[in-house]
Amino acid sequence: MEQLALVLFERMGMLLILMFILTRIPLFRNILDRDINLRTGIVFAVLFGLIGIVGTYAGVAVSPEETGSAFWVTSLAPDEMMAHSALIGIVMAGLLGGVYVGAGAGLLTGLHAYALGGIAGVSYAVSSPLIGLLAGFVARFFYEERIIAPIKAMFIGVFAPILQMGVLLIVTTSSETAIELVNRVGVPMVITNSIGIAIFVAMIQVALKEEERAAALETQRAFTITEMVLPHLKQGLSYETARETAAILLRELQADAVGVTDTERILAHAGIGTSRHVPGESIVTELSRKAIRTGTIQIADNREQIQPHHSDLGAAIIVPFDQSGRTAGLIKLYFRSPKQIRKVEVEFAYGLRKLISSQLTSAMGEKLEALMKDAELRVLQAQINPHFLFNTLNSIVTLIRIDPDHARHMTVQLGQFMRMNLTMTQSPLVPLYREMEHLNTYLEIIRIRFADQLKVECVSEPNLEMVLIPPSTLQPLVENSIQHGLKKKKNGGWVRIELKREGDAVRITVEDNGEGIPGVLLDKLGTVPMRGGSGSTGLGVHNVNQRLISLLGPEASLTYGNRNESGARVTFAVPYGERGMEGRSQ
Repeated sequence: MEQLALVLFERMGMLLILMFILTRIPLFRNILDRDINLRTGIVFAVLFGLIGIVGTYAGVAVSPEETGSAFWVTSLAPDEMMAHSALIGIVMAGLLGGVYVGAGAGLLTGLHAYALGGIAGVSYAVSSPLIGLLAGFVARFFYEERIIAPIKAMFIGVFAPILQMGVLLIVTTSSETAIELVNRVGVPMVITNSIGIAIFVAMIQVALKEEERAAALETQRAFTITEMVLPHLKQGLSYETARETAAILLRELQADAVGVTDTERILAHAGIGTSRHVPGESIVTELSRKAIRTGTIQIADNREQIQPHHSDLGAAIIVPFDQSGRTAGLIKLYFRSPKQIRKVEVEFAYGLRKLISSQLTSAMGEKLEALMKDAELRVLQAQINPHFLFNTLNSIVTLIRIDPDHARHMTVQLGQFMRMNLTMTQSPLVPLYREMEHLNTYLEIIRIRFADQLKVECVSEPNLEMVLIPPSTLQPLVENSIQHGLKKKKNGGWVRIELKREGDAVRITVEDNGEGIPGVLLDKLGTVPMRGGSGSTGLGVHNVNQRLISLLGPEASLTYGNRNESGARVTFAVPYGERGMEGRSQ
């Protein structure tokens, strides 16, 4: 028995190598994503059925007298049966593809076993489709999991050989030969098949992690490149901005040339073929026109579909980008050969298109806000810091791999934060409890991003919930403390928000233990727009101060100072009396 198990393990190794190669086939992703239709279902049933057949050939012929050693057995004597690894393919077909794929793979494997003959031929033909069918039904209990855990798969795999041996005993009416053969091959088949199934599932998990890691890296790269080109594209499409954009993309990507167009003309070209580019040349290729017309990415795989024509350029990815729902232009990524356009390049193109389109649409929204009658609400709608969004989205991408629950929670909080930013602009003043809800939504995101590196404390006296305050007042102040005061603190940083009644006013204080505010800026913060480096909130602080003054009077303006120990403090007051409590009736 031990010798038979060792031989089965050795031969199962070759089968697992074949399965490992299978996980690298792009089509295999369809079954992992449960994107199965009639055509792909038949393909996968045949594919896993062939794996089952190979598992049969990799088995060992066993008779009451001896255990064979031949590798490729084409027929069996009436008293012989195969100890095999065919159940790996059948069970995996059911677990990954469902009932029909599992039954189809089992039927194909069973018919092959029947053709080999032997004492187990009929029982294998009956039990194999049944096992695939049952594996498909079992998979429905784990539908929420993209791929079942190896330990669960191994547990399911234990029962497949047991069921097959049971059917054999039933079909042969428990003859002495059948009982003897089952006693010899039963345990080795249970061990090898269950472990083989677990190993194959582990292989799939490794392939998925590699794919997710590659997707995360491409997403990060798309974020980085988008941040580089957006400042130019936001200025509008011109020869100069297109030239700068093409130069950046050529430098950052692995393309051989890059072109940028609007909806009518080629504005810039960098890399191979630049000498043949005529600034302002009209777009004439059908694929480019189709990309503009449909707003979908097109792939050119021959020179005739490329403009400008060049003997060294043989393929291109044509990426349309939108602004406010309309195609604004194209980014063309040129390559020497169609073979250079891999799946990763296409996925990157889709990510780049979405990011640029969303950011350009956002930029257009900001320009439209400039035409709104209420200037204060305009500024409020523009409060979302794009760097905060980029950092939060990057954190979500990372958490998806290591902590999906936190990634899901952060995504919900980000959506809630953005939704509240929009709804709170409908009124110039909101109750303090709504402002605190808005702040807490922001802090939930910050707490996930910074974990134990940052502590935020909020202390409030009772009965202040309905005091009125301009919307989106506290969040920019807290963000300013985190982004600037605490930017150099790796741990131990804290921000404290205190709400305290003082006569007919509510005094609100935001302070931190960061590096404080340079003396030359103390008198300027909040009074004049200040544009700092990347992610600066100086303009946001100025807008907060102007809204406080215009809506509640000069006495509500921001006052900045430094703490004696370390860090900065900003305070302001809002009315508690009749003006500050009129929100109770809302």
